[in-house]
Amino acid sequence: MRRYHQNRNRHKFYNCKHRYNSLKDRIETLATSKGIYRSRRGIFMGVCRGLGEYFNFSIFWTRTIAFFLFLFTGFWPIGVMYIIAGLLLKIEPVSPLKNEKDQEFYDTYTHSHKSAINRVKRKFENIERRIQRMEHTVTSREFDWKQPF
Repeated sequence: MRRYHQNRNRHKFYNCKHRYNSLKDRIETLATSKGIYRSRRGIFMGVCRGLGEYFNFSIFWTRTIAFFLFLFTGFWPIGVMYIIAGLLLKIEPVSPLKNEKDQEFYDTYTHSHKSAINRVKRKFENIERRIQRMEHTVTSREFDWKQPF
């Protein structure tokens, strides 16, 4: 009997964990793949402005609808959803993303600042090594400046 309850509880735990992970994956997909961002120019966390810009809807009406929903339903459902959306959505990029590499870099930066900083650091170290090789070649004794006359 006891073993039955342990298996049942374990099954509930894995079922709940699976539901949480699938919900988390759905929200992550919605926030990353379609390009929904929090606006940097928003009033409070930029959620309404970001949604309005994404769906090409008036920002005034988006904020008005959010305000009336907040007013009529109370803080619990709409206020909490607004704050969760503000925490889950990525902030809008400072400059527009031109290609897939820019999008990939922005995604890695928003997920892991350390990996993005290491990536930029490696690029600059590579550039520095190339400059050092050029300087070594130009300043070596074997390099001869050829004069035209």
